[in-house]
Amino acid sequence: MPEVSGRKRRKVAGVAIAPGETREIYLEVSQSYTGNPVRIPVHVEAGKKSGPTVLVTAAIHGDELNGMGIIHEILFRGPLGVRRGTVVLVPVVNVFGFETQDRYMPDRRDLNRMFPGRENGSLAARVAYEFFEQVVRSADWLVDLHTGASGRTNFPNVRARLRDPGVKQLADAFGAELVVDSDGPDGSLRREAARAGVPAIILEAGEPGKIEPTVTEVGVRGVMNVLRTLGMVDGAPVSPRFQVRVRKSTWVRAQVGGILRFHVSPGEPVDEGQPIATNVSLFAREQNVLVSPAAGLVLGMTTLPTVKPGEPVCHVAIPSTLPKTLREILAGKRAGGLAGRVRQDFARAVSVTEREEVLPPAASEED
Repeated sequence: MPEVSGRKRRKVAGVAIAPGETREIYLEVSQSYTGNPVRIPVHVEAGKKSGPTVLVTAAIHGDELNGMGIIHEILFRGPLGVRRGTVVLVPVVNVFGFETQDRYMPDRRDLNRMFPGRENGSLAARVAYEFFEQVVRSADWLVDLHTGASGRTNFPNVRARLRDPGVKQLADAFGAELVVDSDGPDGSLRREAARAGVPAIILEAGEPGKIEPTVTEVGVRGVMNVLRTLGMVDGAPVSPRFQVRVRKSTWVRAQVGGILRFHVSPGEPVDEGQPIATNVSLFAREQNVLVSPAAGLVLGMTTLPTVKPGEPVCHVAIPSTLPKTLREILAGKRAGGLAGRVRQDFARAVSVTEREEVLPPAASEED
């Protein structure tokens, strides 16, 4: 990755950080109904030598706790031992949503659609503005940690705009098994940071409201890989056993309301036409079978067995790797290790059954 020359004293959240200094800063971004300040906690650790600033953020959606768990694990291990440059860790960005375990801000806006924010805008726009101006603009690289939305889980994947050279370098350094090539929505932190000259990626992993052990391992490994690749901390990066890149994906959606019997789990390869789930009535009678529209990999899926028509059931990634090759990778020795344990854990997040060829006959109807 390219060298980024740091200054002797770099400001983060308005505070000048001296070489070798570790600070805990509380950035005031708003006020409560009582007029008390609302602050975002920011942990800063600077090396004695100048170098890049790496920013790691979590819980932009207040109920997405896996990212906070990743940052906590990094902090639990003690000082990072930063030799050069500065590491900035923000375990909770959306402190409003975090307090109420809500994805959104109190004004019901999605904070991750409000960047770079507006100084005199809505509540969410003002919080986004303060954080972007005071923290994001001080960084040279950004890793943003997310989970699936409520009622969904995501197999760990990095999302990055790979045609941006800096973003691609950051994604390569993180070292995830699954990389999704996408620009990101307007107003998202990673897209607006990149527009401002700060290459950014996100990790999407797991489900909200939880700190999942294998997701934590994936996140810690990735963040440390970035710091090691930049020469900011000691040690060699840990390469994934395999890597699959994805440029296209599609959602399989429910056709009718009912109860789902899942036939696949997150991280599993699927063939075109393979059954994803059977939709049954409350009386366990088959209504229809949802199938994969293409060969690919289960990127994410609902964890809720109940659906209405049009609701998302399964997110299928369509890799550039040939499906046969992908199956060979996932069935072989290279699919073991951490990625294999993640798949095992995620398989337990949903109840997966074999596709039944014959279901019980319909009961006779009565008036």
